[in-house]
Amino acid sequence: MFSLWEIILLQVVNGLILGSFYALVALGYSMVYGIIKLLNFAHGDIYMTGAFICLTAFGFISKVIGGVPGVVASIVAAMMFCALLGFIVQRVAYKPLFGAPRLSLLITAIGVSLVVSNTVMVTNSQFMFFTSGLDNTAGFKFGEITITYVQIVLIVTTAGLMIGLNRFISRTMWGKAMRAIATDMDTCRLMGINVNTVIGLTFMIGSALAAVAGGMACVYYGNVHYSMGYIIGMKAFTSAVIGGIGSIPGAMLGGLLLGLLEAAGTQLYGSAWKDVFAFVILIVMLIFKPTGLLGRTEIERM
Repeated sequence: MFSLWEIILLQVVNGLILGSFYALVALGYSMVYGIIKLLNFAHGDIYMTGAFICLTAFGFISKVIGGVPGVVASIVAAMMFCALLGFIVQRVAYKPLFGAPRLSLLITAIGVSLVVSNTVMVTNSQFMFFTSGLDNTAGFKFGEITITYVQIVLIVTTAGLMIGLNRFISRTMWGKAMRAIATDMDTCRLMGINVNTVIGLTFMIGSALAAVAGGMACVYYGNVHYSMGYIIGMKAFTSAVIGGIGSIPGAMLGGLLLGLLEAAGTQLYGSAWKDVFAFVILIVMLIFKPTGLLGRTEIERM
């Protein structure tokens, strides 16, 4: 029987891991929305694609190298594939509609989501299982519970990626260009900034982060399915709204906060209420603070 502090520690770790997946996918939502005001509902399917690519790549790579190097190489392969996929989707589906009403972009994003998910479904509609060979039981013991090394690595990796992205956005020329385009795209064109290239890079970075989340989920949960992108896409959107959609720190905060709240709700009310609990938080947030915790009110210029 677990003591109270053991239950709290266990749910905090579970919440941080779940929140890490939400935060990585939410970063893509916020980056794209911040620049072109598009809710890219296909982003959850990029996450799902990353999980499948990680699984497939590991099947080949593990014949040469296994263990941690094989897992890392598989996730890197998923990042590269999904970055390319995100760039192609942006150029083919979204770029021709940049001057169109936002509703046209939104409908296109839903269409892209269906195309990606159904393409994977046609390829394989069954649950696929991932066996990494890593020891998921070794770790640090705290009373009756064990915080595994895999859990620690997942949390630390996510933290490193989020910190690295924040520094990239705030300190590099590419990051400054992204922030400038988010403020005034037309003026950036007049100043000589290659807007299309920067937008393409934004999609690539967001898609690569979603692929990392998909790969880590593949390793951690040990299975993938073509429908796994839908619910995490909605949860990531919820995370972005909680933190303030368009805000990079907000997406990080919102994802981790939602993961912790969801873990607490699951402990108190059971896993059957997990999704209900998350979307109730979304509704409450939209009612009382629609700009999110770190979001800013936008002023539409006529």
